[in-house]
Amino acid sequence: MAGSSILTDKYNKSKNKSSSNKTPSKKALTPRKRKVLKKENKKEASLAPEQEQEDADIYREPEKRIIKPSNQVELTPEELKEEVTRVLTADDPNRPKNVVAYSFKDQCFKLEPPGLTDHMAIHYSLEGCTLYVESEEYKTQKELEDRKKEEEEQKHKAYTDDKGIRADIAIPTEKKKNLFNFSERSTQMLNNALKDQSVETEPPPIAQYSANVSQWQIYDCYVRELLLTNNLDHAYHLGQQERSSTICIAAAKQQEKTKMEDFLMVGGREEVEDNLGLRSELMMKEIKIVERIVNQNSQDELYHDFKFWEDPSDQYKQGEGSLLPLWRFAYERTKMKQVTSLCWNPKNTDLFAVGYGSYNFLQQGSGLVCCYSIKNTSYPEYIFPTESGILALDFNPDHPSLLAVGCYDGNVHVYDVAKRSKKPIYSSNVSTGQHSDPVWQVHWDKEEKGRDINFYSVSSDGNVYNWNLIKDELKREPVIQLKHIPSVAGTNSIVEQATLYSGLASGCCFDFNRFHDDLFLVGTEEGSIYKCSKSYSGQYIESYKGHHMAVYTVSWNPFHEDIFISCSADWTVKLWDHKNRYPLINFDLGNSVGDVTWSLFSSTIFSAVTSDGKVHIYDLYENKKDPLCAQKIVKRAKLTKVRFNYDEYLLIVGDDKAGVNSFKLSPNLRKIHSTANPQVEGEDNINMKDVDPVQTQRKTIESVLSMYIVKPKI
Repeated sequence: MAGSSILTDKYNKSKNKSSSNKTPSKKALTPRKRKVLKKENKKEASLAPEQEQEDADIYREPEKRIIKPSNQVELTPEELKEEVTRVLTADDPNRPKNVVAYSFKDQCFKLEPPGLTDHMAIHYSLEGCTLYVESEEYKTQKELEDRKKEEEEQKHKAYTDDKGIRADIAIPTEKKKNLFNFSERSTQMLNNALKDQSVETEPPPIAQYSANVSQWQIYDCYVRELLLTNNLDHAYHLGQQERSSTICIAAAKQQEKTKMEDFLMVGGREEVEDNLGLRSELMMKEIKIVERIVNQNSQDELYHDFKFWEDPSDQYKQGEGSLLPLWRFAYERTKMKQVTSLCWNPKNTDLFAVGYGSYNFLQQGSGLVCCYSIKNTSYPEYIFPTESGILALDFNPDHPSLLAVGCYDGNVHVYDVAKRSKKPIYSSNVSTGQHSDPVWQVHWDKEEKGRDINFYSVSSDGNVYNWNLIKDELKREPVIQLKHIPSVAGTNSIVEQATLYSGLASGCCFDFNRFHDDLFLVGTEEGSIYKCSKSYSGQYIESYKGHHMAVYTVSWNPFHEDIFISCSADWTVKLWDHKNRYPLINFDLGNSVGDVTWSLFSSTIFSAVTSDGKVHIYDLYENKKDPLCAQKIVKRAKLTKVRFNYDEYLLIVGDDKAGVNSFKLSPNLRKIHSTANPQVEGEDNINMKDVDPVQTQRKTIESVLSMYIVKPKI
């Protein structure tokens, strides 16, 4: 209390001093001012205790009181020590949990896994134009802006230097006259508006028309127009007499229409189609164009993937690749048949031929050749039926419309795809000569001046024939007889083995060297491979023993004249150098190998198909032991043939269910390796057009196989 009294005394003294200093003398105050002064003094006296209380609370600590709610739950010490964990999630309750999508790989619908952005709600988004600081576009734009800024500064500086104007004053710009729309004020007057041509002319008459159109009405209209433009006497075969010249044209047309309607009612639509144009070349061409447009529109996503899809996972998977499924080519008339041959057209690279036959020799029937195009995947472009099953196909590289066909009954045929006829233009028979066993492979020979167009064929009867196209017949010439050489210990040279001939070997496949036209290889059913020459038909140049079962395919490397590859039913693929009698590398695929082929863009990549439905793709530059891709593409089916496209990174595979599947190679499966350095000392830039790609690929595979190839001693 003493402290508070002292404070009040000091406060009163200070107040009195201030009031004595500020308040004027009583003589100077009026009665009204005295009343106001008394009110202020009373107010200050009432506020003095509150001010003292606030000053005292500054030095006092705040009090803490714990208030227990009346409804608080009583917990034991053990329950108080227990930790309760709760996880807060931001799941969207309205998100569907059963979204499915079609998987082209597994050919079925699958449930989509949850994603990171499924439960994200976007409340605001703004599209802007941002550029990376290190990008070329930003640097170009920055240079333009800096250049404009420098030009403005130079103009401003030049203007101030010449006229002495301050920099903070805006530079006046001279307003120029519009030379195209200018008139003096003294001559201004109202100009008449120009009229457009559409305003000056009268509008054409307009009439409304509506009608219902059905499919058969459109068909009848087309047939009616075709009948009016063609000779109806040959179309109807009604023996109509010649019309009199006195009949007017209108009456003749009316009579033709009525007879056409009666003819259609009787059921002569097919006769009209065959005789009067619905199957004409012009109509068929237009129908094909429309069919391609409809097919490409309905499969827009597949065509987009075919052109632009690149597997992004390849950059994280070194030494691995994948195949993207695209289309499956099938035809309803090929059921219960097998794909026995595939061949791309060398000029029209979107077109390929498929041969249908049967490898089950107890169930042989008719064959079929279908030519498909990537532009129309729903239906074959050309169809050629045969009496016997197809086993071999090959397009002529110089005349791409000629297609050679080898059949199970030993005959060979030549079709002209450009013609509408489904009959072959050349065919072998008993009089001209034929094979006595199935023809397993055909191959066109290079066209030379002064020689007829010819091709070769190999058969299991042990003969290789050359067929020449002479006028209207095929002329047969024997090339070599495949004499069987049994493997006997101690016989190494060809001369020693020549004394052990016992019958003829069954030829299964052959291939001609692209660099030496005379050399060719023949694979036999006994597992042997023979190197032969067109010039020497008496004996083999070399024999290769490596397979224990039938050799299904032999193929020369398209970039190297010494390297070839073979596959067999003994589950192996072997890589050879024709100068060595034994294989360089063996690949065991674990199942019977149906076919093997080199890629046409790299000398180190090849593909093989097996009977368990897998496609194996090897790259010798990346891995000499394991495949980069071993992908199963069909279920409960055996793969029979495989081919690479000439221009695109596309692979087609045939199976024993009469289907042909197409796939696009991922980036890791189509690398073009090069060991040659294009840089030359003293030259910084070399035109890559001067570098031969064949020689580059040749050096690449030589470097890859250098440790396997044994060079002869000098």
